[in-house]
Parts: sequence; C-alpha cells; structure tokens
Amino acid sequence: MPDTVESNLSKVLNGLPLDGEEAEICDFSLEEQNEALESQGIQPTVDPKYKPVVGETVTYIVACVILNEQGDVLMMQEAKKTCAGKWYLPAGRMEKGETIVEACKREVLEETGLEIECTTILMVESAGGVWLRFVMTGKVLGGTLKTPAQADQESLQAKWVSNLEELSLRATDILELIEKARSYSHARKIKDRTWHPDQLPCLRPYSDLLLRLVIVIKKKATNRVHILLSERTSWHLPVCQLNPGKSFHSTLRKFMVDLFGAEVPTHRPHGLLLVEHDPRDSKDGICLTLLVPFRSPLEEVPIIGKCVWHEVSKELGDKLLQRVVYRNSTLQFHVVK
Repeated sequence: MPDTVESNLSKVLNGLPLDGEEAEICDFSLEEQNEALESQGIQPTVDPKYKPVVGETVTYIVACVILNEQGDVLMMQEAKKTCAGKWYLPAGRMEKGETIVEACKREVLEETGLEIECTTILMVESAGGVWLRFVMTGKVLGGTLKTPAQADQESLQAKWVSNLEELSLRATDILELIEKARSYSHARKIKDRTWHPDQLPCLRPYSDLLLRLVIVIKKKATNRVHILLSERTSWHLPVCQLNPGKSFHSTLRKFMVDLFGAEVPTHRPHGLLLVEHDPRDSKDGICLTLLVPFRSPLEEVPIIGKCVWHEVSKELGDKLLQRVVYRNSTLQFHVVK
C-alpha cells in the first residue's frame, strides 16, 4: 500500500497522470451526495446519472495569455455582434474531441493568425459545476498577425498591446489573468523556485467530473507529514464527483464533512497540483487534484469515513510542505461564483 500511494503522490507532484484502477475510484458519487441530502430532508435536484458532454452538459473554455519579450500582451478585437469592436484575450469554447492544448492553439490561430506552443496552465476557473475555464500561457512559433483586412467571424484583428488602458475591453476579468502571467514570466526569468514549474494538462480520459484531494497534515508528536487515504477497494487519495448543480466550494465542503464530520477543523484549499483530461473514447470528464492543508495537528482532527492518515517519507513530506508554504507553488484555482 505505501509504495503505490507514494508512487502516485510523486506522479501528482511531478505533474504526471495517474494510472491503474485506483485513479477511477470515486468515494462520494452524485448518488451518494443525493442520499446525504435526502437524509437531511432536502430533495436533490441533480440527476445521479449525469455525464459531462462537451457542448451539451458541460462547458470548457480556453483562454491564452501570450507575452512578447517587451512584455506586450497579444490581444484580439471581437467580431461577435454582442461585443463587436471590443478587445479581449484569444479565448473560446473547446470543441468536441479536443484536448485543452489543442483548443488553445486553435483559438489563438483563428483569432490572431499566430501559431503557438502552450507552455503552462496559469489558472483554472470555475462557475457553477459545469463551466470551467483553463487559462494557458504560450509562445509564438510562427504565423502572421491578423490585420483588419483579414477580419472574419473569429475576430476583426489582433495586435501586441503594452497599455491595456488604451483599449475598450470586452470585460475586465482578463486584467487579473494578464497580471498573473506577467508575474509568472518574471518568476521564470529570475528562476524563482517558489512558483510552480511549467505544467500542461495531463492526457488521461475520465467519464465524470472528479475532484481528487491531497489532504496534508503534520503530526505534533513526530513533526512528520501525513496525507489522508481512503479505503474503497484499495488505498487511494480521496475522490468525489463534482456536483453539476452546485458551486465548487459547496461540493468540497460536503465532501470534507463526509470525511471528517460536521465540525471540520480549519483548512484551506491551496491550489491545483494536477489537471487531467483526454477526450479519447468520447470521455468528456476531467479530474482536478487539489492540495488541501490542515492547520490543526493530526491529533486534533477526527476521521469518520473509511480513511486513515498515512505518514509519507521525509522526502515526499518536505516536497508537500514546500507546496503548502509558497502561495504560487500550485496552479491557481479561482471560483468565479
């Protein structure tokens, strides 16, 4: 058990997809979430047989922040009637059968005329349970910047912009994304190791929208790092199904209560360690692995589910603590609403 668990945890920390049957195990399915609601006298509203289908029951958006050597950002001018003439980052909906990276490259090419290579996920944003936006960064490999003479239904033109205040923006939500990209770019240049390394989404197909937790705690008596493991057919990191009718925070809260009881001690989602998605075999699901550190020592956190605290090796424990200590060591996860 320890060898498999630590091997999987090492993969997560290195941005690699999990393999084996334990990656598919779900500890808190939609059906079980509905049962929990019914036990409280609340009528569930979500179909327990829900499956994510791109363009039908789930919406995946990609957006790309590309900076040049001067720090200018690549922007495109909207052609859509609802926001024609406004400026925005290259962005759009993922299409059926696309990976996150493929969708990002396509949107940038269609809207700016430039061919890019994606370099890292910068942020994942969530609204409700069925809308996710993957914010990427990238670098230009070729192509020609779209001019007004090449305007089409995708965009009117594209240009490199140094001062965003000169533009009429479609929405100001991108200002935070651009600032984040500039901070990340600077950190990479000065080799600031407190930031996460370049990391792309992993290719692994899932049928459902899943949330995997790496719950980290220190034991006061030994000062050693422990992680929570679930025992459903085999030892594994706890996983729940994201509820399409609830916010991310609501799903996480209910899962933590399922694991620790109503009086869950103080904890705070730190950020994402891994994003897994692969549309092969018509599977439109995704798995997000979230780092959740506890402030309280292990001795003060009771477990009510079929779980145990597992003491990790000192090497792995030190790596986990590094991720916990530094704010930008994980991929930012932002809940829009």
